[in-house]
Parts: sequence; structure tokens; C-alpha cells
Amino acid sequence: MKSFSLPRPGAELVVVERDVPEPGPGQVLVRMRGWAVNARDLMIVKGFYPKPVKPDVVPLSDGAGEVVAVGEGVREWSAGDRVAATYFPKWTSGPATPAKTEDDLAGTLDGVLAEYALFAENALVAVPAHLDFAEAATLPSAGVTAWRAVVEEGGLAPGQTVLTLGSGGLSTFALQFAVLGGARVIATSSADEKLARLTGLGAAETINYTTTPEWGAAAAELTGGGVDHVVDVGGGGTIGQSMIAARHGGHVSVAGVLTHEGAADPVLVLVKQLTLRGLTNASRETFQAMNRAIEHSGLRPVIDRRFAFDEVAEALKHLESGTHVGKVVLADS
Repeated sequence: MKSFSLPRPGAELVVVERDVPEPGPGQVLVRMRGWAVNARDLMIVKGFYPKPVKPDVVPLSDGAGEVVAVGEGVREWSAGDRVAATYFPKWTSGPATPAKTEDDLAGTLDGVLAEYALFAENALVAVPAHLDFAEAATLPSAGVTAWRAVVEEGGLAPGQTVLTLGSGGLSTFALQFAVLGGARVIATSSADEKLARLTGLGAAETINYTTTPEWGAAAAELTGGGVDHVVDVGGGGTIGQSMIAARHGGHVSVAGVLTHEGAADPVLVLVKQLTLRGLTNASRETFQAMNRAIEHSGLRPVIDRRFAFDEVAEALKHLESGTHVGKVVLADS
């Protein structure tokens, strides 16, 4: 089988031929059919990722495919089932702990950018029936993190206001989930054409953060005092404005760190009695809850562009360009 490998962070991706693995007890062999790329993948390939990455790691954490064989003792899956892998294989339910999150795909463990991959029985979820494999591959990181931020941790209620930042995969999922839950969404972006796309996805108001650098105050003004919930993906460069945008007693989910420059005054946390919550992915249980909602609603992920399996370098370059709206994916032929 064909598989990609990263000899070390910062090196060039290489293609290698390996034997198709055989599932052992409790394992499931999946023919991978769709993959999604994330900012984390770009950081790993470029050598900027701060956490451990095993040598010769198979890259990409997000993928979906079809079960082709199961090992002894596997009861939950059978050949032909459509599945996606969980980002943290040991985090099946409950709150995160160091033990549950010590291993992650494409980091300490091999990822999914191969024609076949092995997974533990409880490290897979069934994917919504109406999604193709590339769409299903967008769910394990961007989808489930946005769901946890907006629904599980955010406790979204109809009529609330949600502020999303940018037009990447996590932010477009957050917008979609918030709209699905009856919220009023304010979306930001650096380009008016992207804002038009976000309006088409259901954003009630939009703010161009290039022409309105004080976008936090602008969002607070649009809501007459501040938004209920901000889904922040920018990190150091945006958290200050996110806190300004939030209402007194509001909630800020820190779901990404795309920028490191900038500073935020913690006095705002005290004065406004804000809740700041860091989020890194979610449990298998949360993933399954999200998938039930997606299947029931018929929601489809926003796909910006599809590449072939062999075009992973081009896909990462497109992601790095920042011109995308939604997810960048790979699909087999």
C-alpha cells in the first residue's frame, strides 16, 4: 500500500510502500477514502509544532474510510461500515485527563495519510450516512472541536449571540452549529467576499476585521452590550478583542492559536466575570453526539477545495495561503 511519511518535523514528505497491515485482537483495518488538512498538520510539516512528533510519522490526523477487516473480539464493526478515526484514541468519554490525551494521531502515533490504517475498536465512530468520505474527514478535529465549544461547553440556547472569527474549518462549523441551534451569529473575516460566503451560511451580521481593527467593540455594539459566546481561534492576536466583544458573564472558547503576538489584559476577565475555556478536540462520546445531530439535521461541512491523495503538498500550500472558506480535503479516486 502507499503511505506518506514525515522523516522529522520540517523535512519533506515522502511516499513509501508498505504491506497492508493485518488487524490483531481488538483492531479494525480501514481503507482510507477521505482526508482533511488542518493548521496543526502544517505546523508539524514545517517543524513548528510544540508537542512531540514521532520520527517517520504518518501525517494527518483527520480521515474517514471503509472497514475492510476486523480482528478477534471486535463486535462493534464489520466490513463495509463507514467510519472516521478519533483524534485522541484513548479519550472515549468524560472529561479530558493527561492519560486520555497523551497520544494523538499524527503526533505520538501514526496518522491517517495512507491507503490503509489500523485502529482500536473504540477509536472509531460511524459517520453520518449523507456525507461522502471527504466530508466525513472534516469532522474529527474542526467539527468536533466546534461542537464542543458551541454546544457541549458553550451550552448554546436559542436566541443567544455567537461571534466566530475567520472563515476556516473550525469557524465555519461553529457558525453552522450556532445557526442550527437558533443563535444569532456575527462573523468576522479579512475579506468582503469571504464575509458574503459566511452570510450565505447564516451569519446575521459580519465585520471585516481589516477595515475594523476594533472588531470586539463593534461586535459588542451590534448586540447592545456584548455577545454571549465567542469562539476564538486566533490566540494571542485575537483574545483581547474577543474579551471586549463578550458580554458581562460571557463565555470565550479558545479553540485555536493561529497567532502568538499580542497581549490581553486579564482585568477584563475579572471586571466582566468572563469564562475562558481552552479546548483541544473532544471525546469519542462527544463525537458521536455531534454526528447524531449532523445526521438528523442533514448539515453538510463547508468544503473549500478537494485535492487528490497524492496532492497533499498542494493541499497544505492552499491551506497556508489563507484564501480558503471552510475545509481543505483530499479524496481518493
